[in-house]
Amino acid sequence: MSFAPLHLDTPLLQTTADYSASGKPLWLKLDAMQPSGSFKLRGVGRLCQHEVQKGAREIFCASGGNAGIAAAYAGRALGVPVTIIVPETTAPDVRRTIAAMGANVLVHGSVFDEANAHAIELAESSKATYVHPFDHPLLWDGHATLIDEVVAKGVKFDCVVTSVGGGGLLAGIVEGLKRNGLSDVPVIAVETEGAASFHASLKANERISLPVITSIATSLGARQVAQHVFDLPKHHPIESVLVSDADAVVACWKFADAQRILVEPACGAALAVADVHAGLLSRFNNPLIEVCGGIGVSLEKLDVWKEKFL
Repeated sequence: MSFAPLHLDTPLLQTTADYSASGKPLWLKLDAMQPSGSFKLRGVGRLCQHEVQKGAREIFCASGGNAGIAAAYAGRALGVPVTIIVPETTAPDVRRTIAAMGANVLVHGSVFDEANAHAIELAESSKATYVHPFDHPLLWDGHATLIDEVVAKGVKFDCVVTSVGGGGLLAGIVEGLKRNGLSDVPVIAVETEGAASFHASLKANERISLPVITSIATSLGARQVAQHVFDLPKHHPIESVLVSDADAVVACWKFADAQRILVEPACGAALAVADVHAGLLSRFNNPLIEVCGGIGVSLEKLDVWKEKFL
């Protein structure tokens, strides 16, 4: 049994040079347009398909939101029941969105790590299949398809900007660059202050577990990145940078005005780099930004964030 990919080949747009303070035209890979609302469907869909091919009859996954709805979408497409365990920090509207996709949604723990441990326990006790939201080679393989798509369009880019949470997207981008002969293309890894476990780990030269997530970019709220992700800078040029919650919100509003697309602050973090770290991006001619998307956004939330930060 084989399946066609669940994700879409998403649009690729280029801004004008005056869109940002970097003064460079920016390639935007619009994974906010995926059926699940984010890039997560690439890897989660790939992993779920693999598990169903192996005989999985039920899937459990822990998530702050985006991996959960991707797993729910995959389960519905593949005809298997899915249970998503979310932490208490996952907003009620995000829980409802996941449930509306057909998944059973359970709330457990104050942080992702606790929800994830519970998901593993439930999967084991019910003899179901557990799907990790960011730490699995097949996830990375699925996420790498975004680079495949850009290369297939003949676009020449000389750096990739991406947000980092647990690190699955970063790992996928590096894998995609490698398999397309672009191992010399650097990746700018962006986190918000208060959710920067990757940045803290690189600074300490050991994998750090944050005591708490304080950023509003809850989709980036993994207290510790995967070991594979921590090791990536040893094998690929990666520059870790930070932006504030306010920076991310400004970028969300700016992007909404320009492209008529809503993205959550976790995605706004990557978009903010072209203004907040304009000097960094000005070193390149054709930056590519992964617009990872996210379901944790609405007009009402953008208004609330604007009131709080702007």
